[in-house]
Amino acid sequence: MTPLIREGLFIVDDGRATLIGGYSPTSGLAHFPRRPVCPFTGADDVEKRRLPRHGRLWLWTAVTSAPPGYSGDVPYGLGIVELDGDPLLRIVGLLTVADPASWSEGDRVEVTTMVIGGPALTWAFAPSTTTGEPS
Repeated sequence: MTPLIREGLFIVDDGRATLIGGYSPTSGLAHFPRRPVCPFTGADDVEKRRLPRHGRLWLWTAVTSAPPGYSGDVPYGLGIVELDGDPLLRIVGLLTVADPASWSEGDRVEVTTMVIGGPALTWAFAPSTTTGEPS
């Protein structure tokens, strides 16, 4: 089994990846990755929360030069995804499709996993295979 890139970022149940974030009732805001205190207010009431698996692509690009310490393939896609649900949460993450011309603003995406150099299992956003209600 390929080791996780970092424990606590996501879980895989029945082959489906789910990001683990935090939610502070005091601030009413969610964040990812989960921290022991709310990054917006410093409140220490952060609850562990499974984040929505689907969202919409907001911004995207291709990274063509590997950053220091990165041992995965280049080019790779990088995007900002606005997750479904409330409160609003935008997450920066890898995209499974590197070609920027393949994407359009608002494209539906879902959380998945991919193996990157090392090797390590990480989470990423892929074009959504479902067309139903957001989750």
